[in-house]
Amino acid sequence: MAYSISTVDVWVGTIEDRPGGLSEKLKPLAEAGANLEFLIGRKAPDKPGTGVVFVAPIKGAKQVNAAKKADLRVSKSLRSLRVEGPDRSGLCSAITLALGEAGINLRGISAAALGKRSVVYIAFDNPADTGKAGRILKKTLGRR
Repeated sequence: MAYSISTVDVWVGTIEDRPGGLSEKLKPLAEAGANLEFLIGRKAPDKPGTGVVFVAPIKGAKQVNAAKKADLRVSKSLRSLRVEGPDRSGLCSAITLALGEAGINLRGISAAALGKRSVVYIAFDNPADTGKAGRILKKTLGRR
């Protein structure tokens, strides 16, 4: 079974570090029909009283408008790949090894498996690394 590898826009925003702070960002997205596959929310230790949220995907004008009204924006500094396919032992090791051997530094990685499927989001600092990583992973995962 093949892996699907695609670039993805990750939306980011500041949240208030208090009960309900995150839900204020997510509720408008849900009301606009967003089906989020990726969500990370965390406190910002360097900015007490705040946090940060990352979400994807945001599709279509209705969802884009809802995201903007919730003060979310496409991250200009975060370039990401989405890798979806069969879950296998050592998958993330193979991904990080191939990218490391190619001299590509990761900004971040998040992975999850459910049943026999997996999804990995990999963040890079620039578009050149994102493109190069996509080409490398298509070769690497095609051989597995």
